[in-house]
Amino acid sequence: METEYMLAFLVVFPFAAGSAAFFAGKKRDVVAAFSTVIEFAVMVYLAMTYFALSKTGMSAIVLSISEFCGFGLNFQMDGFRLVYGCVASLMWMMTAILSGEYFRHHEHVNRFYLFLLWTLGATMGVFLSADLYTTFIFFEIMSFTSYVWVAQEENRPSLRAAETYLAVAVIGGLVMLMGIFILYRIEAVYLPGSALRFEELKGLYQAVQASGAEGETAIRWLWIAGCCMLFGFGAKAGAFPLHIWLPKAHPVAPAPASALLSGILTKTGIFGILILSCNLFLHDAAWGKLILVIGVITMFGGALLAVFSIDLKRTLACSSMSQIGFILVGIGMQGLLGEENALAVHGTLLHMVNHSLIKLVLFMAAGVVYMNAHALDLNEIRGFGRKKPLLKGIFLVGALAIGGIPLFSGYVSKTLLHEAIVEYGGGVSMAAVEWIFLFSGGLTVAYMTKLFIAVFVEKNRDNAVQEKYDSMKKYMNAGSTFALTCSALILFIWGLFPHGMMDRIAVLSQDFMRLEEAGHTVQYFSPENLKGGLISIGIGVLVYLLFIRRVLLKRPAEGIATEEVVSESANSQAGMGDTKVYVNLWPEWLDLENLLYRPLLLTILPTICGVLCRVFDCFADTVVVLLRKTIYRDSPLPHERPEGNAFTEFVGKILNHLEDMGNRLWNRKHPKTVDYIHLLAVKNEEMKENSKIIQRSLSFGLLLFGIGLCLTLFYIIWW
Repeated sequence: METEYMLAFLVVFPFAAGSAAFFAGKKRDVVAAFSTVIEFAVMVYLAMTYFALSKTGMSAIVLSISEFCGFGLNFQMDGFRLVYGCVASLMWMMTAILSGEYFRHHEHVNRFYLFLLWTLGATMGVFLSADLYTTFIFFEIMSFTSYVWVAQEENRPSLRAAETYLAVAVIGGLVMLMGIFILYRIEAVYLPGSALRFEELKGLYQAVQASGAEGETAIRWLWIAGCCMLFGFGAKAGAFPLHIWLPKAHPVAPAPASALLSGILTKTGIFGILILSCNLFLHDAAWGKLILVIGVITMFGGALLAVFSIDLKRTLACSSMSQIGFILVGIGMQGLLGEENALAVHGTLLHMVNHSLIKLVLFMAAGVVYMNAHALDLNEIRGFGRKKPLLKGIFLVGALAIGGIPLFSGYVSKTLLHEAIVEYGGGVSMAAVEWIFLFSGGLTVAYMTKLFIAVFVEKNRDNAVQEKYDSMKKYMNAGSTFALTCSALILFIWGLFPHGMMDRIAVLSQDFMRLEEAGHTVQYFSPENLKGGLISIGIGVLVYLLFIRRVLLKRPAEGIATEEVVSESANSQAGMGDTKVYVNLWPEWLDLENLLYRPLLLTILPTICGVLCRVFDCFADTVVVLLRKTIYRDSPLPHERPEGNAFTEFVGKILNHLEDMGNRLWNRKHPKTVDYIHLLAVKNEEMKENSKIIQRSLSFGLLLFGIGLCLTLFYIIWW
């Protein structure tokens, strides 16, 4: 297989494999898992091939399929795409293996595997794309195929969340397409023939600036195009204020799908934002400030929502929103730091990879909890993992990594991002950004501590439930054990070697972000760098002890049933610990979707548009009536005959006069009363009808003749 055609294989094969899994019947689990193993193996082989070719001076593997829908499809493999191709295929392989047990008692499993693999193909198409046209095609395919993941359970919450997800995806896609059209128009003037390729985009801004006064208008349109595309990519990434789908889609989607939605699909949005930031707006400080502001709000808002949440998967979903904010902060700092942005570039890339691997581990662990407890509320799954050391260790690895604890991978990437903020300086505003960054990291420590203690340390308030949890010896099969253990080991080993592994991967991927020099080696465990991490940890401990334990953990409200009171008393006497429950004090009305988007899209805009349409409709009617009464005034209608035609009426009148004359002269005794006008009109209608019958008969005869002639000719030619 030619090396460049392996890129097409990575995109096309999952679509064929998904169809095979759909029709495989009970073998669907094996077909889906085996297909993802093949995809991962091909990706690893392509990585080895790329490393071998890079030694010969080749920087990228390129494949162009011309004349596809007029523009063609263009794929490319470089260092960044290599990293995320491997991460994506690894995550799909692990989640497919877990899915075999997770969907053991579910319905419509064939459908899930179909769209699981189709989304893999579309996601690969996004990451391997080399121009915005190819990106957009696979981006939209990915949005529609992943919609089925959210709606998989087909209950009311999942369908409502899927509705929100699809609405955000469609609106974001349409706005993005508008931005691509605007950009294509500008590019056709200043860089004809580039066809939206990423490599050419980095020279477009400079070409427009060099055009003088006329370029000022083009620059404004470039910003409009960039903001439109940022809207579309930001919607998929889960950035504020388009994050509304993320906290609602993850809890209702199956756990394997949640891992991919959080770990990979959000990164396709980040991929698009990087395309804009590292090409079209390369080293643009104004663009960097815009991304930074969005990132700070997303980072803090997601962490705050996660602290209040008492649903396991929803907490992890809000955490994903917050971590996307950390990544956006890194992208923003790239623009602000200009050419000296090595820390921001490396921190952005590493936090992307860290978040993907961390959420793979955490969501699969949440899936194991749900498979056995059939619940996600912290009060119901409390104490589930107390006597499950393997699952406890797996979840702990993910929790420590995302919390930024030293010796784990999240600490490395967050340290790089923090040092990028410190390196820029910038006065009071950047000092505020730094403290929001550290405080958001502290909130991460707080809510992950809450999850770990609730599920793996505390005891359930119900003795019977706790005994049931403790008695579970075989809570996941060999396949699920393999998927979770290997994922946790990869994450753990990845974090143990920050210089040997993480820095090398960052350097490998930096060309995509237009960084030529790697910069100085960061001493991650120096006192100065440890200071930032320890501040976040300290904030997290204080938030957990002073806010979560004292405010969000309360005794049940008064008025509970007598049996529950007895049960609480028995639990306390049996050493079951505190009888307090986790409460969600986040105001229900403070939901951006219900507070703003649904009223805006379903009520306000339809009402305004309806009123405008009614006004224009009445205006048009008024103009038409006015014209008809003035310029186009109606003329009187001509005389219409009640029956017959002019000839029958003329002859009939003559005959009626002759009849009247005869009645007066020779038919006085026996006058005639025949109306010849009516009589001739009737005869005329009869003649018309007879003529039509004759015509139809002739047409039918000619039709039969033609059919017979064709059959005769066919017989002669055939024989």
